[in-house]
Amino acid sequence: MNYTVIAIIVLAILCSCAYIVPQQQAFIIERFGKFHTVSLAGLHFKIPFIDRIAHKTGLRVQQLMVKVETKTLDNVFVNVVVSTQFRVDSPNVATAYYELGDPAGQLRSYMEDALRSAIPQLSLDDAFARKDDVARDVQETVGAEMARFGFTVVKSLITAIDPSEQVKAAMDSINAAQREKEATRERAEANRIAIEAQAAADAEKTRLQGEGQANYRREIANGIVDQIKSLQNVGMNIEDVNNVVLFNQYLDVMRSLSESTNAKTVVLPASTPGGYQDLFTQMTNAIATNNENK
Repeated sequence: MNYTVIAIIVLAILCSCAYIVPQQQAFIIERFGKFHTVSLAGLHFKIPFIDRIAHKTGLRVQQLMVKVETKTLDNVFVNVVVSTQFRVDSPNVATAYYELGDPAGQLRSYMEDALRSAIPQLSLDDAFARKDDVARDVQETVGAEMARFGFTVVKSLITAIDPSEQVKAAMDSINAAQREKEATRERAEANRIAIEAQAAADAEKTRLQGEGQANYRREIANGIVDQIKSLQNVGMNIEDVNNVVLFNQYLDVMRSLSESTNAKTVVLPASTPGGYQDLFTQMTNAIATNNENK
């Protein structure tokens, strides 16, 4: 019985000597209350009642969200949200444990201080445009400070820059006004192009109408000349020819008036050829009188 008890005690002591450290963890071992060693993943042994596991430290990357209210260069108050990823360095586990009692709180303080130094140097627009540069500068500054305590700042990301609602409304109004200004400029340019195109089309139309009218009159004149030559060729004298030509013109005018759909009242001597003879006499007398006056 005594041997059994002794065996159990010895087995318990041996079991207390061995311990297993999980992956991505580190155990800090103290001997008589003083730091002795750091045990990484695997099976380890310690002296019972002399050595003890003082702390179990995780080596995985941790994330800390930091929200800071600060002011930009153009006096706009904004809330900046930063996501910081950090972890304990494997070679510096003891330093991280014994130097900092609240690593997350210390990191938060460093981040807030760095952001309050960086953001006021930028305008609101620059803060949005250069947020990656600001995050990189903050990471380098805070990383250098935390490295003294055995921590590595893996990455810092500015996830939000949030001004007040009044500022957002003002920015939206400015952007809307700029877009409306650009749209107005484009509409004016389109109207100018349309006016120029219409003016060119009207000028071309007028030119073509003039050419058509000139060609029409030229053809009429050519027809009259051909008619006169034809009549002269059959032996008619010039006076008889003129009578025939004017009589034909007279008939053409009367035909056009009769075929027109417009309402009209025309009073002319309609007897033929007497009425025409009176009209011809009046026209020849008017021409002769005009030549005498000249």
